[in-house]
Amino acid sequence: MALIQAALIWVVYAVVVALLVAVAAIFVIVYQSPRERSVSVSIVCIFTLTALLATVLLLPVDVALVSSTTSSKHGRRKEGITQQNVDNIVYVLKIVYYTLYSLDAILCLLVVPFTYFLYEEYDGVATEEGTQTIGKRIWGAFKYTIAFIFLVVILFLVGFFVPAARDKKGGHYDLDYFKNLLAENRGDRALTFGLGLLITIGTLIYILYTAAGFALMPIVCIKSAPSISAPNLSATVASDLERNRERQRQLEGRNTGRADGLPAKDRRELDALVREERTLIRRERLAAEASGEGHGWLMKTWMKIEAVFRPIKLLGGLFLIMVSIFIWVSMLLTGIDKAKNSICKTHCGYVLAHINIFNPINWIFVKSSKLFPIDYVIFLLLVMFFFASSVVGIASIGIRFLWLKLFSIRKGHTSPQALLMATVMLTLIALAINYSIAMMVAPQYAHFGPQTFCDHPLRHPGEQPNCTDHPNHILPCTELTDNPAAKNVCTPSVASTFLDRITVNFSFFGVVDFWAQFGFLAVFLIIFLVSLFRTPKLDEFQLDQDAEEEEEEGLLASTGRRFGATWQDITGRASKKTNNTVEHDDEEA
Repeated sequence: MALIQAALIWVVYAVVVALLVAVAAIFVIVYQSPRERSVSVSIVCIFTLTALLATVLLLPVDVALVSSTTSSKHGRRKEGITQQNVDNIVYVLKIVYYTLYSLDAILCLLVVPFTYFLYEEYDGVATEEGTQTIGKRIWGAFKYTIAFIFLVVILFLVGFFVPAARDKKGGHYDLDYFKNLLAENRGDRALTFGLGLLITIGTLIYILYTAAGFALMPIVCIKSAPSISAPNLSATVASDLERNRERQRQLEGRNTGRADGLPAKDRRELDALVREERTLIRRERLAAEASGEGHGWLMKTWMKIEAVFRPIKLLGGLFLIMVSIFIWVSMLLTGIDKAKNSICKTHCGYVLAHINIFNPINWIFVKSSKLFPIDYVIFLLLVMFFFASSVVGIASIGIRFLWLKLFSIRKGHTSPQALLMATVMLTLIALAINYSIAMMVAPQYAHFGPQTFCDHPLRHPGEQPNCTDHPNHILPCTELTDNPAAKNVCTPSVASTFLDRITVNFSFFGVVDFWAQFGFLAVFLIIFLVSLFRTPKLDEFQLDQDAEEEEEEGLLASTGRRFGATWQDITGRASKKTNNTVEHDDEEA
């Protein structure tokens, strides 16, 4: 029975990985520029994004497998489960984790940079003339990638020889849980150091981009329903354009035949009208595209479907605001709990002995994990929310070095170089998300899931404790429980053990990663509060398509106009009020 249960858990994970391939492919296809599309870049980006998301989404599988050996209802191991069975499960999970973590590091530090340089080496003219072969391109890209190979070797050597934590005052390294975390194998220590460094770098990126996306993604959903419909926009722009051109004709006709040309006042007005005309022509073209003009029936149908679901996206944006605040509160509660109640503080990266302050998200995960795959579905949605927020943050802020903007990430206008850079950033951010979920969002779930143990005294040595008549003695498993019964029942997840090993062996990483979570919370709060009173402009195309009054509205304003614009886009007709306004303007002209 246990074997069948484990097989079903892995089948669910395989289905999720297949879905991740589709998610990664959609991201690449939506954002890449069709004119600069590269097959090699697309494949590398899709594979890298799939690998990093598969790493993060292995946690519920990890929790489900180690928890399948115990009965949370009775606080003891299931009948027929031996320590050898548990060790085999942990061993398989370790292999999968080491494979995925190593793959993420290789893709991030070697494969993606090589693909970047390989694309940069391409010369269309030289290829057509036959002076540039694929071998020359590969060699040229490899020469630049050598620097990254040296970087990987240096990181491995530093991790191989750097001293790990040992017997620091106040570190409590004599506890059994910490003894198991202190890596003795230098190879494990090197991988632990390298991964800890990548998580820390990713956390610094995560603070800015993911926190910004947390606040901005609900706004993106809300702003996707425009305050003015495409038919109304077309009618308004056509009226303004006709009025503009009529005024230009009046100025030119009034000054026809003058030897000295237009007066200075008229010249300034005419120049302003010409500039306005160019803007109106651009808006007219965008309005025509938004109405489906020039597109086939399939695209027009898709636009109608989008218009139908705009109210749902608007309500979804409001729902995502509540989700963001819910996650923010849960992370804040865990952060306060760790800062106040961690037994070793900075010496172990604020490992928490047990939950002292109620965390609502952690409670939801622990309860739902008793019925797999309900917790997996919730976890998948949570990770997708973090990932989508990171994408929105990168698209909104752009790829920057200090204050200099290097690349823009826009739908259908992202160059291959920018797409590869965004993939590297998302890889590092995913490692930070893995840490944040396991250590801040749902720490009890990530460590032990629903596992419990029976704290009732034993009747006879060697037997399992029995809490059938004493349900109040059934306690949740924690990291630092010293009860012998807990040591025989509780098995921490492999992911949490690996992350705790990083923070215990290299406490600097643990301290930075922990306090950086408060930076994440602060950045989110600032951007969220600002966005309540000022709607940010996400890109130039959105600026052209929005009405001018939209720029000055608050986040939750104009709900009625948005629903009205949605109905007009569905029917394809402008409102009577707009038509009357256009006719009145024509009469005045």
